[in-house]
Amino acid sequence: MKSLTLKSSVLFALLSLGACQTQKQNTIDVATAVSVRSTSPVWQSDAYTLYRDSVVQGEYVARALSHTELTSNYKSPANAFLSPRVTFKFAINGRDNEMVSGQDHHFSCLASDGSCVTPVITFGQQYNDKAEVPNDVYLAPNTEMKVRLDMRPVLQAFEKQGYYTTPTGDRIYKEDFKGVYIAGGTAPLSWDFDNLGRNDGAKLQDADGDGIYEIALNLNSPEDDKATATHWQLSRDISAFPQYTSDYPLMDALYNMALEEMEKDIEADSTFRTGKEWAGVWTRDISYSILLGMAQLQPKVSMYSLMRKVKDGRIIQDTGTGGAYPVSTDRMTWAVAAWEVYKATGDKEWLRKTYQIIKNSLEADYKNAYDPETGLVRGESSFLDWREQTYPRWMQPVDIYESENLGTNAVHYQANQVAAQMAELLDDKEAAARFREVASRIKKGMNELLWQDEKGYYGQYLYGRNYKVLSPRAEALGEALSVLYGVADEERQKTVVASTPVTDYGIPSIFPQIPGIPPYHNNGIWPFVQAYWSLASAKAGNEKSLAESMSAIYRPAALFLTNKENFVASTGDYAGTQINSDRQLWSVAGNIAMIYKVLFGMDLQADKLVLKPFVPEAFKGNRKLTGFRYRNALLNFEMSGYGNEIKTITMDGKPLEKAEIPANLTGEHTIKIELANNQVGGDVNHVAMYTSPETPKVTYASGKLSWPAVEDAVAYLVIKNGEELEKTESTSLDVEVNGYAEYMVLAVDQNGVTSFGSEPVVVVPEKSKLVYEVEKFAPKATYAYRDYSGTGFVELSKQQNRQVQVKVNVPEDGVYAIDFRYANGNGPINTENKAAIRTLKKDANFAGTIVLPQRGKEEWSNWGFTNAVEVPLQKGSHTISLTFEPNNENMHGEINQAMVDYMRMVKIK
Repeated sequence: MKSLTLKSSVLFALLSLGACQTQKQNTIDVATAVSVRSTSPVWQSDAYTLYRDSVVQGEYVARALSHTELTSNYKSPANAFLSPRVTFKFAINGRDNEMVSGQDHHFSCLASDGSCVTPVITFGQQYNDKAEVPNDVYLAPNTEMKVRLDMRPVLQAFEKQGYYTTPTGDRIYKEDFKGVYIAGGTAPLSWDFDNLGRNDGAKLQDADGDGIYEIALNLNSPEDDKATATHWQLSRDISAFPQYTSDYPLMDALYNMALEEMEKDIEADSTFRTGKEWAGVWTRDISYSILLGMAQLQPKVSMYSLMRKVKDGRIIQDTGTGGAYPVSTDRMTWAVAAWEVYKATGDKEWLRKTYQIIKNSLEADYKNAYDPETGLVRGESSFLDWREQTYPRWMQPVDIYESENLGTNAVHYQANQVAAQMAELLDDKEAAARFREVASRIKKGMNELLWQDEKGYYGQYLYGRNYKVLSPRAEALGEALSVLYGVADEERQKTVVASTPVTDYGIPSIFPQIPGIPPYHNNGIWPFVQAYWSLASAKAGNEKSLAESMSAIYRPAALFLTNKENFVASTGDYAGTQINSDRQLWSVAGNIAMIYKVLFGMDLQADKLVLKPFVPEAFKGNRKLTGFRYRNALLNFEMSGYGNEIKTITMDGKPLEKAEIPANLTGEHTIKIELANNQVGGDVNHVAMYTSPETPKVTYASGKLSWPAVEDAVAYLVIKNGEELEKTESTSLDVEVNGYAEYMVLAVDQNGVTSFGSEPVVVVPEKSKLVYEVEKFAPKATYAYRDYSGTGFVELSKQQNRQVQVKVNVPEDGVYAIDFRYANGNGPINTENKAAIRTLKKDANFAGTIVLPQRGKEEWSNWGFTNAVEVPLQKGSHTISLTFEPNNENMHGEINQAMVDYMRMVKIK
């Protein structure tokens, strides 16, 4: 999971070392700017204007001087208007454990001499500076801020009882104390708690041993004022690639810049790096990039890169949440990309090799991630892989595993469809039928459980515990993939594109935004996602959406003079997101896709190249694409007009019956297309940026649910077992204890926008709960870990206790949720690949998969619960087994280990 491993680990170092280079400001004289403004806009909004040769955004102008040269005077305004009010909190061992989520310290750094010192703040006690901050006062450059923290209550608890319990409920043992860190929203501070413990620059020190820890921070430093290049001129030979020219010099130059950046992203070993800052191949990044154009441009590099992500005949899931697989399950993007490479090359050996890898990977996923009840696939959002950026803060990795996400399910739907097509080509008819049947179940589940009629687009994911609810947020990539892969029927495709919220600078990754979370996925726009939105807009026949989406890709590439990884949705600025990179591969590919897959409409199929061009009227005119290689043919395209209907198409001067190029074509050919200049139309759901209410914190005692009031909430929606129970303006609700009940509470604001649901609160009669100490059924481990129940705990590994059998006596028929209290200290919560996996069996029959994600590096006394598997049980004796099966292999391969404390059985139906 690069966003939280490589990327975040280098972030603090980059800031502290001043790695961002300052560059001379390129100015464009007034006459030039006036000249730009005097031409007719291609696309225009209140935020910016796109011209044939330039982009104008307020005082900033980017211009194509030729098809190989661009200039820009863009400079991030972020540092000029930084608030002197600094928000931060402390973190023992780098974890978010000082105060409950949403509660922070606030200090106004108003010293006129460029330095300020906080009062001594006691750990766990909120400090809120009452000083007024005038509207016209901003944080001075190079402000030195000293932060002082009283850790004496924590240290005294260590000495008195051997541990300290944080306000969030974390128990920190004296011997496990590694230090205290500071997180915050003003650079060089970051809210990246997952990597905070590895950033020495964020660690407070107690030099004199008096229990008062301190840190000095340099705020608003020149290194934070990240300037982009002011001039780009082609410096590499790109003549081996298709050459593009049109009536739009800006598009021509940006296409050439993308080709050059693609070349720079190829490593010495002929694999793709992920971006300028991020070395190595990442499964999802390379796969989405291949689908956006790298299969056509770089088939061999694409092949090498994909094969780098294979181990033991299975696709590698990127490292990430809780030890990655199967908490994260979007590795199947690899399958769709491998198929794209086959369609581009017709390489039968590649087809046979990748089919077996895909088949092996899907077979494991069927056991580890597929939900037989919903037909959907469990696992983290594809690409949106930074927990609190898109999930409620209470959700642990195991909760994310249990969620069922729109984008990830669209990927699995298409992966099964791809596997079926491969199987048919290879005469594996039985497998083909099975793949199609699985795909059909996923599609049915998505359209029944994720579709929102009232909104006109799909919801983000199902989440909860034993009873799940739908997050109504829009998820841009998932919406686009649902259109492109045909999960949505033709009518819904049009509705999704016309209804999904779009903001001033493009389509945000999610909408509405999450409160208190800095820009990255939240309040972020990603050009590669924008590219998929363009493809979806074209497929849905929405010209207005397509023209706007293409403009949203060209604006940042021109102004920043590179294909950035992301930018802030609310400002359109590259500065301010948690981490970023130039020449991000999938952003590069997304830019190229506008030419190949949108304007010329290239649709690679197993036996032909189909042309479905779509040129918005705003981009009408003449264009050429020469030297495009399709298998053994070299194609030169010429196209005129606009619309999405072809008036005439010829090859070498002869009319083509269909807009198709057969796969067996050889030699060089010229294809001329005249579009019909048809009016297409379409709608776009323009919205202002919007933030949902904070998530309620719910407790239960003596027959009553209670929660503190949420700011801006006018009502609260109480959910019981996945269904609406009551809407109330109160902050409490009396409930009865007459059977299993799982409650969630959502805050509702005056516009009817809801928060995330609260962490589920379970109310259940004691007779419905059964607990079995596992050490009574298997050898007790000898490790000196703490906080277990009973007399000990049991080690599960590939060497120890590969099977543990628990004899149970069920008091009455019913459906029981079975889970385990466990510890896994083999890695941090945000990276690595050592999630433990086991098969749950009832009386020797497969019942489901138990996932035991990492909970913190070396944190073996940090106990939590696995996912629960619902098992129908009849009254009487049964044997419940945890076994290690071949499909339980994780991405590490050797370490597949956890400690198990007890098994819990709760009657839920």
